[in-house]
Amino acid sequence: MDLQTLRADYGKLTLSEASAGLDPLATLAAWIDDAVRAEALEPNAMVLATVDAAGLPSSRVVLLRGLSADGLAFYTNYESRKGSELAGSSHAAALFFWPLLERQVRVEGEVTRLPGATSDAYFASRPHKSRLAAVASPQSRPLPSRDVLEQTFRELETMYPEGTDVPRPKHWGGYVLAPRRIELWQGGASRLHDRIEFLRTSDGWTKRRLAP
Repeated sequence: MDLQTLRADYGKLTLSEASAGLDPLATLAAWIDDAVRAEALEPNAMVLATVDAAGLPSSRVVLLRGLSADGLAFYTNYESRKGSELAGSSHAAALFFWPLLERQVRVEGEVTRLPGATSDAYFASRPHKSRLAAVASPQSRPLPSRDVLEQTFRELETMYPEGTDVPRPKHWGGYVLAPRRIELWQGGASRLHDRIEFLRTSDGWTKRRLAP
């Protein structure tokens, strides 16, 4: 495979300063709706990047579970690698990419934990087996074998049969990424992409066009 020759040209849509809107979070919500209508796989998936104590980055895909003026909400194990890194540094970045629409959104900001009541409500809304999995998995830590994980899961199924309440474990909950920078990207023909950057100020959002 010759990686140097693999390329795709874009140009389905354009992005102007006007169409980018005044509030990038509102535009992000509209773009997610567009991805849902286009039947994109996991339209709310985002790559979340964090840093460790040495400043070394790591990234993984998580699902956006809430979008408001406060920021982007997601849920995970507090003791996972990302949870441990967020405990050490609240700086994080998120990336959305929808190839079908030739669109990308980059978000940078500060992450804080959501209130316990908010995490409780979301946890209770999850499918029964997803709740069991959250309890069973010591996320990011070494496992002796998959059999150990599956055995723990089966024990939890016996302890909490379908239809019963599964308490949210203390090590699991939500975060919100409050953005200070958002970039909207629309693929363009001949690599002349449209990039509109929003920066949060004390008075709201400012925006400017960036070179592709």
